[in-house]
Amino acid sequence: MVSPILKWAGGKRQLLDELYQRFPESYQHFHEPFFGGGALFFDIEPENGTINDTNSRLVNFYEQVRDRPEELIKKCREFQHPEDDPDPEREFSESNRKGRDIDEYYYQQRELFNRRPHDEEFDKLEEAALLLYLNRTCYNGLYRENSSGGFNVPIGRYSNPDWVRESEIRKASQVLEETTIFNDDFDYILDEAEAGDLVYFDPPYEPMSPTAYFNDYSAEGFGKEDQKRLLETAQELNERGVYVILSNSGVMYEMYDEAGFHVEVEGATRAINSDADNRDEVDEIIATNIPESERGSRGQVSLGNFE
Repeated sequence: MVSPILKWAGGKRQLLDELYQRFPESYQHFHEPFFGGGALFFDIEPENGTINDTNSRLVNFYEQVRDRPEELIKKCREFQHPEDDPDPEREFSESNRKGRDIDEYYYQQRELFNRRPHDEEFDKLEEAALLLYLNRTCYNGLYRENSSGGFNVPIGRYSNPDWVRESEIRKASQVLEETTIFNDDFDYILDEAEAGDLVYFDPPYEPMSPTAYFNDYSAEGFGKEDQKRLLETAQELNERGVYVILSNSGVMYEMYDEAGFHVEVEGATRAINSDADNRDEVDEIIATNIPESERGSRGQVSLGNFE
């Protein structure tokens, strides 16, 4: 088991046992089209398969973790405490792109990270290191983008934040070694998954109420039409003999139940919420096409482990 490197909204560490209860006895390859923090993937440590995310900066991060772990660790060690003064040798040491004063190191690094949506002048390794640094030092570990695609979470206040994550990077790099990483729509999976494979979908959740927008983590949303396309994709995979497990908010119960999936309601506490006193348990569903008679137990993973 590998600990996730990043904090990520909607992470599934608290649902792992419930997800494992739906796993088939064995499967060929593991695929995760909505990767995020990858809690399930890193817990399984699959030998091969695919992961995907529409966030291109997140995808770049995992590519650097996989391909250049030691360089990434070295780069992360160069960062200073977020409350230090800005580095006078780097851009944005005094003000940001809008001319507003910068008086803390964190905000200078945030401006440097936001090169991508503004001018495309960015180094992939540095961007990956900055993503990790900001993730571990920003307010509550949130990832949020404005309408222009700029990361806009303010500084967090931590006594001793760990933004190097040396051990986690090395272990994750080994797990990702034989994994193909995509930056695409979730329907890429129709070209990749084969009969006997296992696909886990963890999409941005359909809100439980008009104000509960769990999917507001990037400039691009995930609306009702996307939810319908996802169901159609899951149905097509089912017809091809691919194992499917999906988690979503409770309001999606009826849609998957009527489509013939085995659906159950589970409670899960929100790990990331701007109000620490409001991290209550909310209803989530887990839907699958795997009947109880074909389910295995925790620890029975890909067939590759038995070759």
